Amino acid sequence: MTSNPRLAALFLVAAFSAITLAGQARPAVGQAPQTAPAATVVRVTPGELVIDPPTLINLGFEWVIDGDDNRNASVDVSYRKAGETAWKKGMPLLRLQHERVIQPNVFNLVEPNMFAGSILDLDPDTAYEVRLVLTDPDGIGGPAANATKTVTVRTRPEPKPATGGKTYHVYPVGYQGQKQEPSFTGLMCAYNYYCGAGDTAPGGRPRVKPGDIILMHAGTYAYQYEYYANQTTINATTTFEGTYYLTGKGTPDKPIVIKAAGDGEVIIDGRNNFNLFNMKVADYNYIEGITFRNTSIAIWAGTQFIAGAKGITVKRCRFEQVGIGIFTNYSGSSNFYIADNVVLGRNDSKHLIGWNGAFWQQFAGVDGQEFPPVMKSYTGIRLYGQGHVVAYNYVADFHDGIDTEMYGMPDGSNAVEGPTYPPREYWDRRPVSIDFYNNYITNAHDNSIEMDGSMHNIRVMRNVLINSASHPMSTQPSVGGPIYWIRNIVYNAPGGSTRSSAGSPGVIFYHNTVTSETTVPTGANTHWLNNLMLGQSTQPAIFSVTTLTPYTSSDYNGFRPNPDAAYSFQWNVVQPGANGALAGGGDPDDAAPGRGRAGGVAAAAGRGAAPAGGAAAGRGGAQAGGGALQPGQFKTLAEYSQATGQDRHSVLLDYDVFVNVPKLDRDPKTVQRLYNFKDYDFRLRPGSAAIDKGVVIPNVNDGFAGSAPDLGALEAGQPLPTYGPRP
Repeated sequence: MTSNPRLAALFLVAAFSAITLAGQARPAVGQAPQTAPAATVVRVTPGELVIDPPTLINLGFEWVIDGDDNRNASVDVSYRKAGETAWKKGMPLLRLQHERVIQPNVFNLVEPNMFAGSILDLDPDTAYEVRLVLTDPDGIGGPAANATKTVTVRTRPEPKPATGGKTYHVYPVGYQGQKQEPSFTGLMCAYNYYCGAGDTAPGGRPRVKPGDIILMHAGTYAYQYEYYANQTTINATTTFEGTYYLTGKGTPDKPIVIKAAGDGEVIIDGRNNFNLFNMKVADYNYIEGITFRNTSIAIWAGTQFIAGAKGITVKRCRFEQVGIGIFTNYSGSSNFYIADNVVLGRNDSKHLIGWNGAFWQQFAGVDGQEFPPVMKSYTGIRLYGQGHVVAYNYVADFHDGIDTEMYGMPDGSNAVEGPTYPPREYWDRRPVSIDFYNNYITNAHDNSIEMDGSMHNIRVMRNVLINSASHPMSTQPSVGGPIYWIRNIVYNAPGGSTRSSAGSPGVIFYHNTVTSETTVPTGANTHWLNNLMLGQSTQPAIFSVTTLTPYTSSDYNGFRPNPDAAYSFQWNVVQPGANGALAGGGDPDDAAPGRGRAGGVAAAAGRGAAPAGGAAAGRGGAQAGGGALQPGQFKTLAEYSQATGQDRHSVLLDYDVFVNVPKLDRDPKTVQRLYNFKDYDFRLRPGSAAIDKGVVIPNVNDGFAGSAPDLGALEAGQPLPTYGPRP
């Protein structure tokens, strides 16, 4: 890898600023914050190292500590494949230090005193040695040996059908050709020993065992569930519902497989029922090559506080005219693999429109549009739990594209009664170690990807987020960190690029290409490096941040400010101890046409945060209706950098850094257009202002070609990623 004198800057950012929070109490994990200040402890004492559930290509770690109140400890990471001798450098772990998320009666969560972070882009089903080294200039509490941890962890394999099980063949009603045996008419007749309708429908029990395969042959499987008929030619699902209740349990190595036989398209048509596949107890069931059509929830795999499945695989399926494609919000759901699917909703596929706000109201009645738009489809893929992988999917025409469930306080904690963080025995129910990568998401009423409610080691990488009416990147709020947004491309986001609320902590933006304004109304411990941020004229400032922690940081970015804007940058630090909520400001959807607010701070209930403990507010101010610049607002990059110390190595640039990417705006005549990513070229022009302007981030931009990494999502000279289903 090419050496770079700016490498040291990464570690300044990775330590995320040695700002002292002296006098702040240090609650134990799972306990409410103390009200009386505790004595400052600057020396770090290592505690438990937690290995998060491995995914196919990523590993995550959490290292609980005590002390280090002055935030100058750090954890260096190195890794190698088991059996190799050379170590590779990873990103330093992120320091978390009692950041607090508040939304009245929903969230009152205080982060542990710990480090957390991930190793990215590994090989599936491969053992890795990982070495973590904790250092502190103030010394290590306890035996020195406790400050180094070396562990061996294996990434997960991609789920595949097993060999050696039984194979059953399923055909639709009315099939006239030759059948392979053993054969059944209708899926449930093969899956269970008994299938029927009427009152007898619940009498079946699973025939399938771990490792068995059901091959569904070409045709349309559609039943008249509204009739009371004990004839499987009329209905072989459930009476009145038309739902397939799948209750057999496979194993990680031997899933129960339902797969298209390969002799033509297999269509399961719900005829507008509520739910097609109910898989809430179907651990390690595997679905491949099926088309789901005309249902509110195609695959329902879990319900909050009640039940949910583990190890569900959905590959190369197609979802058409569905309200939700795949859904679980059960905290015990884990290790889903959802890849290479096409998920199409029922919302208007010809117009971009937001779900609220005066700006979008002007389109009511235009071309037959409704406002507010009826939510015919909610979310393409919506999950909660641990270890999920959602990769290489195409998702279109939903309110949201791919989400984690907002959920509220994680199991074991309580916003009103406490504790403010789950006790250790509940940690297997936290939403950690979740991967969303290489997806193509288009035409969302709200957010392309919403990581609300997610906690630690969340990786959102290499996605195309195009045609999102309101903030394609959302953490509203996330409740942990790190939440990694890495090498995503945002285009046509007339509501702005980023939504953050309630003090969402530990959100990290590396190497994203963003063609809309970035506003973070209430974040904490947030960090930007190597991004491109070019405006869409949604509001004056290209970059506007209100942070609840003085160790939020930003540098080595490329900005294209909006010409003639009253101000282009805003950076406010609200010190710990602010009572009440901080409003989300800066969402142009909340203003009249042409009057999008700048990212100021105002008091409002229910959408803000205060870090645990601390003193009164520091610098920063609210955006007035006009006139002179307010505290924290800056006309130029130079003025902003000089005043705040942020973005001192960042540069100004324009859309000419790209091979072919035109600037968009909020012109009502064009704002509803839907753009196709294939029509543009987001690669950087040779010699442009974004080339070689970044900083080295180990394990993120290894292998760059020039004197330094390039800015944005695409490194010059490297192959383009695949977005959406693979061939």
